[in-house]
Amino acid sequence: MDEPTRDASVVLCRSCDLAIRKRALPSNVRAICPRCHSVLYDSPYCSINGMLALCVTALMFYLPANLFPVLEIHFFGSIRTTTVFQGALAVMDQGYWIVGIAVLVAAVLAPGVLILSIFTQILIVKFGLKTHTGRALLKHLLQHQGLLSELTMLEIYVISFLVSAFQLSDFSDIFFGIGTFCFVMLFVTTLFLQREYNLDHMWSFLDENH
Repeated sequence: MDEPTRDASVVLCRSCDLAIRKRALPSNVRAICPRCHSVLYDSPYCSINGMLALCVTALMFYLPANLFPVLEIHFFGSIRTTTVFQGALAVMDQGYWIVGIAVLVAAVLAPGVLILSIFTQILIVKFGLKTHTGRALLKHLLQHQGLLSELTMLEIYVISFLVSAFQLSDFSDIFFGIGTFCFVMLFVTTLFLQREYNLDHMWSFLDENH
């Protein structure tokens, strides 16, 4: 026997159990139960325009974070630099293909696709919800949002930079460049973007236009 599916667009009041259909709310607004006046849910702290600004900022940091060296090592007169992409290729050259692919996906590909996905969703919400193509594309992006969030692991590589610098500082000089700064800022911006992004809230825009 099939299990009943949960309607994510309906919320139950925690005080009186009244079923309420969720709607998109303006920024910093709370939905109140019409029966008992209890708080049902809050709108995301960041508005659509705020998330759009975070997306643009993240995209500005994305290319330099991956094109410029994140570490510069001075070792007995030899200077070596590496980017995140080069680091992934170096791991593959050592025979660790799975690890190299994981680094490439989690630190380079997934963050870029995640930011572009949210950016596209916001543009559709602002300009394309009235078209069938826009609604279909938004639905497809929302269905894969959870997977992209799980694949994006920028924080692991920010920590690895710090650990590497600490371990190598005893016998070499370590320098952080513009690539390190952009990668850290990409991590911070993406962190705030994921914090303000609310999947249920984005689905509600689609539900409103059925």
